[in-house]
Amino acid sequence: MVYDQLSAPARTARRSGHLRREVGLIGLMWASVGSIIGSGWLYGARNAVTAAGPAALVSWGVGAVAIGLLALVHAELGGMFPVSGGTARYPHYAFGGLVGMSFGWFSWIQAATVAPIEVEAVIGYAGHWSSAAGLQHADGTLTASGLAVATGLMVVFVTVNFLGVKVLAHTNSTATWWKIFVPLLTVFVVALTHFDTGNFTSHGFAPYGAKGVLAAISTSGIIFALLGFEQAIQLAGESSNPRSHIPRAVLGSVTIGAVVYILLQVVYIGALPAASLQHGWAALAYQGISGPWAGLAGVLSLGWLAAFLYVDAVVSPAGTALIYTTSTSRVSYGLAANGYFPQALARTDRRGVPWIGLLVSLVVGVVCFLPFPSWQQLVSFITSASVLMYAGAPLAYGALRRRLPHHPRPYRLPAGGLISPLSFVIATLIIYWSGWSTLWRLGFAVLVGYALMGGYAAYASATRLPQAPRMRWRPAQWLPVYLLGIGAISWQGSFGGTGRLPLGWDIVLISVFALVVYYWAIAVALRTAEIQEAIKDAEQH
Repeated sequence: MVYDQLSAPARTARRSGHLRREVGLIGLMWASVGSIIGSGWLYGARNAVTAAGPAALVSWGVGAVAIGLLALVHAELGGMFPVSGGTARYPHYAFGGLVGMSFGWFSWIQAATVAPIEVEAVIGYAGHWSSAAGLQHADGTLTASGLAVATGLMVVFVTVNFLGVKVLAHTNSTATWWKIFVPLLTVFVVALTHFDTGNFTSHGFAPYGAKGVLAAISTSGIIFALLGFEQAIQLAGESSNPRSHIPRAVLGSVTIGAVVYILLQVVYIGALPAASLQHGWAALAYQGISGPWAGLAGVLSLGWLAAFLYVDAVVSPAGTALIYTTSTSRVSYGLAANGYFPQALARTDRRGVPWIGLLVSLVVGVVCFLPFPSWQQLVSFITSASVLMYAGAPLAYGALRRRLPHHPRPYRLPAGGLISPLSFVIATLIIYWSGWSTLWRLGFAVLVGYALMGGYAAYASATRLPQAPRMRWRPAQWLPVYLLGIGAISWQGSFGGTGRLPLGWDIVLISVFALVVYYWAIAVALRTAEIQEAIKDAEQH
């Protein structure tokens, strides 16, 4: 990692007690890679292949390209505006208060709920060992002892963050090296033990056709497995060389994640014993398939590897929880700088750590552990708010590209005028693919956000606080149409909806709808002078 030769702004940050620019390229990249390669790698290959057969390889390729397009947009924005909590701030620059508040809430609620969800995953996986028994009820909620352990883990993650961003970066990098090593070790060992090329064609390469390929992308978790590259963006305010490192970290993390997932899929297909395929890919079965890689290792007489994988199943979600605890405090910092959260959340200690934001993330985490099944289900749905967050960047990019054509761009996206609307269509499809059962619940979370943040904004304006955000309605006129339109199409669509919109036609409709909203939003974005004023205000905080 690079921690020396800090820029003048970085040295100023050291003196003033603001965020410190101490994270190098590897620290940024590993923050994103650690989110992309989480515990989900243990299930992705099985879920994709049961939906598409060996053609799941095509699904991973298409998914990687789709996420890569979103990452390209984020890479240019991250280089242009190296601020902490960037995903919550770019829409604010381009569209003002109401849009900025909305996408800021989407970013915060997603980050705040992922860490406790991952902590519960750690406890769930630890149940494999008898010493961890009794931490969960039969319905998956935490017992009193489980709640104590979960709270203790959150305290550990917050404590690591309190030690400063340099310690955090080293800790996360160590965890991420492990998280990369274990999947690659699994690929190498399993491929050497058993690899039958006949598996790729014995039951047909694409037994379920194009529909199966599409289903694997959208419903088996491929898209969601590849998300997480934005962690480098959230830490941009602490990068030692942000204009150079952020684009590389974003694009590099997506590349690493895609390569690892595709290798895992290739080896998984080739390593399956013939008996497990006798009823076809959709009915894939072997002993221990509920833990796909550990079960496969057992079938291949690799007991030591299976034990290794159970350890990783605890380490991986713990590493993800650590970096999302960081992300929550940085998004809080960015939202406070924009005036949507109380200014206390932008305070930093002598190490440059937004300490109040960290304490808030701890409290939110403990609340998420409440042992009520319906509450746990709600928390898991709220975590899917990430799908809403990603739509903000392409819109901000399109507006800023038009309004600020001469703004310094360390990384300039080739064919940005084409890739930006295409990436917004992809982001909208990701939202749609999350399904009606997720989206209608997220609707309630959105309303809660408007009540909380809107209430604070009204208070800040009424008391004339210096950071009171300006609620600009004209640049946000497209937003309610967009949110309600996606909800209506999802309600009638084929992903958990009524099915009145058949598969294929629903995707065409949502794509056209997204393009109309994209160009509408760009047309009514803030004027150049207003954008420059918003950026100037943000740089002062």
